[in-house]
Amino acid sequence: MNGKKVHFKHPKEAIKEGLAYVTEDRKGNGLILIQDIRYNITIANLEALVNGLSINENEEINVANGYKDSINIKAPSIEQKVGNLSGGNQQKVQLAKWMFAEPKVLILDEPTRGIDVGAKYEIYSLMNKLVDKGMSIIMISSELPEVLGMSDRLYVMSEGTITGELLAEEATEEKVMAMAIKS
Repeated sequence: MNGKKVHFKHPKEAIKEGLAYVTEDRKGNGLILIQDIRYNITIANLEALVNGLSINENEEINVANGYKDSINIKAPSIEQKVGNLSGGNQQKVQLAKWMFAEPKVLILDEPTRGIDVGAKYEIYSLMNKLVDKGMSIIMISSELPEVLGMSDRLYVMSEGTITGELLAEEATEEKVMAMAIKS
């Protein structure tokens, strides 16, 4: 990161250095489904809400409501259980959680899997806004049209090995597939 090789022994170290990972398995690993939107958004950066020995609940509510409104999480309130939200809104909560941690690099693993077309558009728009603000995004996706439409640069992998690199302007489905079947 920033031209230096880094090795993290614990996820907390990576978060502190500005690295965040949005898992493809939002229900199993990305969210706490029995908790509310507020809890899920603030859990990755509780240090920012600490006031002495306790969490500033008013600030936590303000933060959660701010993300709910700014990224259009459709729910009656931030007290809504995340498990009761649609897939697209669950994904937005997961993104808000890591946005609140203020990463420099955001890794998005299959960011639009299992969500409807409208939510996909909102996720893509959000990604573009984050990049415009200076955040780096690494998107992992098996959907080739998504990769071609959202990327500045593509790394193609096959069986865990990088088989090629393309700039967006030279990337075509044919070139990507040719690299993907290399061994």
